[in-house]
Order: sequence, then C-alpha cells, then structure tokens
Amino acid sequence: MAWGPWQILLVLAIILILFGGKKLPELAHSLGKSLNEFKKGKEEGETPAVETPAPAAQVTDKKASEPAK
Repeated sequence: MAWGPWQILLVLAIILILFGGKKLPELAHSLGKSLNEFKKGKEEGETPAVETPAPAAQVTDKKASEPAK
C-alpha cells in the first residue's frame, strides 16, 4: 500500500503534537545519527573479516605433557 499525501501529513501532524516543535530538530538529529551508525554496521558486516590463525597452545605444565604410566 502506497502512502498518500494525506497519510503523510497526518503522521507528521501526530509527531508534531507528540514531541512539540522544540524537540523535532533534536529528534531528527538523533534519528540521522542512528541511521548512519546502522549503515556503518551493515557495511562492516558485509565485508569478510580476515581471520588470522591462532597460535598453537603451548604446554607449560610438564606433568600434563608427560604420558601416563
């Protein structure tokens, strides 16, 4: 369903009533920052991460490395 001009106008009027004129710029700013962070996270998630091999575990306990008798 496409949004018509009356539906958009109604939604904007409700937002204006709920938040007031003074809060709207702050709300728009925080919404823009959130969208930018979301886009950055999405782009980082799409690029494959380069995995480095983990170093082999070193045995420091001599008793653990000796075979059982």
